[in-house]
Amino acid sequence: MKNMIIKAIFVLLFFLTQSNAIDAQMEIIKKGTTLPKISVNVSSDSFDQILVSKIAKVIEQDLNVSGHFDVQEEKVMLGFNERPNFVILRNKSIDLLVNLSIEQSSFGGLLLLIKMYDINNGNLVLNQSFSSSKQDRFPFLAHRTSIAINDYMKAPTIAWMDKFVIFSRYLNAKQSEIVIADYTLTYQKVIIKGGLNIFPKWADASQESFYYTTYNRGKPTLVKSNLFTGQTTDIVSSNGMIVCSDVSSDGKKLLLTMSPEDQPDIYLYNTQTKIKTKITDYKGIDVGGSFIDDDSRVVFVSDRLKYPNIFAQTIGSRAVERLVYHGRNNSSATSYKNYIVYSSREGDNEFSKNSFNLYLISTQDDFVRRLTTNGRNQFPKFSNDGESVLFLKTFNGKSSIGIIRLNYNKSFLFPLQAGNIQSIDW
Repeated sequence: MKNMIIKAIFVLLFFLTQSNAIDAQMEIIKKGTTLPKISVNVSSDSFDQILVSKIAKVIEQDLNVSGHFDVQEEKVMLGFNERPNFVILRNKSIDLLVNLSIEQSSFGGLLLLIKMYDINNGNLVLNQSFSSSKQDRFPFLAHRTSIAINDYMKAPTIAWMDKFVIFSRYLNAKQSEIVIADYTLTYQKVIIKGGLNIFPKWADASQESFYYTTYNRGKPTLVKSNLFTGQTTDIVSSNGMIVCSDVSSDGKKLLLTMSPEDQPDIYLYNTQTKIKTKITDYKGIDVGGSFIDDDSRVVFVSDRLKYPNIFAQTIGSRAVERLVYHGRNNSSATSYKNYIVYSSREGDNEFSKNSFNLYLISTQDDFVRRLTTNGRNQFPKFSNDGESVLFLKTFNGKSSIGIIRLNYNKSFLFPLQAGNIQSIDW
């Protein structure tokens, strides 16, 4: 019974149901004063106009999310091998025109053909193709196209768009499944099903393997699974609970939340030696550890103040530092180097009732930046490059995946069509 109570507290606390010319061009993009105006066009002679139109829409979303382009709705009637009328497009202030076509590949998949024109110079500047063996993975063809366009402009990388998002989705009592998706959730594929499987976490940047917690082994067990082969390995089990909340930059160390003696604490697990070391030792609740400051310290959530708040502790030291001094329910956090984004409950405000907002802080100074203003904003997760934050937003009864582009003061929402996300990583 006590373990069940602790588990309920943990659930509540943890996820809250938690060249000179080139240089000049870069400067324009960073300042955001004059972005290149770009039009994404579907060629008039393309195979499967409906599908290529879907791809074009995803590309437009990507370019908007990047913060590096001013996406225009101007379209032209143009065959894929025809040259556009540069004079007309210049008069409409278009800088770049992307023309798309799609073909069936020789292996039965899809081949996306891309041509991009510099309207001001009257030149074809990009001529590439991307292939996929399966039609339902067309969003990744779009993301790769967007990355190629962005790379041509020498803009800051958006390579993260071609990565998988992984999440656990509740189905009903004691039933959940683990899903991989693109960041817009246009593509989704169930990879683990049957029983209760939660808290997925990528094992490394390559996204070849992931960790997750299963309740199908008699007691909570941390499992590592290979995404491509399906091979699974049991890593460690614990009474009460076990969750992998973070992985070190070299992939050799894990931060685990475990409660072998009723109260949850943060543990460091070495994947090479199989040795686990207890980091926190508090007769209360310590959960959700994340590495900070070059993996030398851990940020975590604790009820040491009799309500959840954000603390930090150097690995190997017993000294604990309080990081957040506002709010009385700061119950989830994510980290990148010395930066932390946390979710804070703020009660009713002028924007919404029972609001949870996201804040960005640094461990090096007193810097604080509010990232959201309304709704319930939870499950923050930094991208690998630290420039974006993924989160789950609920507003007016509707749930969406949100992306905050930190360097551009922009955020974007992608509505959930169905299901209840339990935990998410990218």
